[in-house]
Amino acid sequence: MARENSPIGDRIRVLREFRDVTQQELADRAGCSIDTIRKLEQGVRQSAALATLRALARALDVELERLLGQPTVTSSAPDDGGLLALRDAIQDVGAIPGVLTADLADDPPDTGAWLASVAHATNLYWQGGYSELSGVLPLLLRDGRAVARDTAGHDAERVWGQLALSYQLAASLATQSGHTDWAYQAVEKQLQAAERASDPLMSGMGVSTLSWVLLRQGRWEQAQQVAETKADSLEPSIRRATASQYAVYGNLLIAAATPAARRDQHDEASELINLAEAAATRSGPTRAYGSAFSVVDVQTQAVNVALAGRRSRPEVALRLAARVDLTAISRPVHAASHRVDVAHAQYATGDSDGALGTLLEVEAVQPEWIRYQTLAAATVREMLEAERRKNTPLRGLAARLGVEPAL
Repeated sequence: MARENSPIGDRIRVLREFRDVTQQELADRAGCSIDTIRKLEQGVRQSAALATLRALARALDVELERLLGQPTVTSSAPDDGGLLALRDAIQDVGAIPGVLTADLADDPPDTGAWLASVAHATNLYWQGGYSELSGVLPLLLRDGRAVARDTAGHDAERVWGQLALSYQLAASLATQSGHTDWAYQAVEKQLQAAERASDPLMSGMGVSTLSWVLLRQGRWEQAQQVAETKADSLEPSIRRATASQYAVYGNLLIAAATPAARRDQHDEASELINLAEAAATRSGPTRAYGSAFSVVDVQTQAVNVALAGRRSRPEVALRLAARVDLTAISRPVHAASHRVDVAHAQYATGDSDGALGTLLEVEAVQPEWIRYQTLAAATVREMLEAERRKNTPLRGLAARLGVEPAL
């Protein structure tokens, strides 16, 4: 197979030939021009519109991150963990029926100390500290299972709830680093722990995470369906709902809106976003289940939705972005994600200098996080291909994101 750092045209060609399809057959399956495929494979073009790349990935039966050669490792390997250790913690061999392994540690950590570690890990994720988080999470999961095993009574439900949150973090980090198969397994563990916690709202957040994993796997219809169905089951009472109920409900609506837009169901996506914003208005800014929910959180997702699908609307995205108060976004990674969306919209409307400036600003505050962002890399690829003069800052950013320059 093509190497991860090989040009995208080489990866397309190798995958196409491996599946024994012609350029015309691939073009038909992806709904794109055969000329686009020819130019990509010949190296005449180094990129294409993101919607086209997504269509090619689906037609080649691979995830977009694999097609683009996105990194699947953290920038450093902690001595006490890392992504492979995280995989081993998620894929708990001892949990498989019929497998005999050593018991969990006889002396689990203090419950209070472990709960504090969950809070620290949650903060690391939203700060974008993926390398450090990959070192923390494996032990957090193992210790959490030991604490849950030895905790009884009312405290047990709290511990199981926090173990569910720990698996949510594991699923999120695995997804960001390109390992959606591990993420899927982590979500299964999250939902099992939520059941032990007797917490339907944590279960709702688990389905929201599942929807995101399915979205990254290209399973858009399923991603929308699971989120909408769960949202319907948790729809809050207008008179008696708590802020947390609105927050989980709203997050599920947002989770359903993005795949709807990817499928070019923009009316459905807009309706879901409008319902989520109404829920956020009722809840007010809320932190619950390792996430945050507010009107500004919904507004940023509306920008993302406007850029999705074959009928991307960058002008609408920029108009929606103008109403977003960046200072009101509570999570650094969320703010960075929104600004990457803005950069893509800027480039799509002809403002290349503005797009580059925005991406460089994001990189300055989130140098590790941005390396994992497919949209950032895809935007830089398009900018490289279209550059009319040698742009040193652009080429520097491309090198740091692992994007090969046009030859």
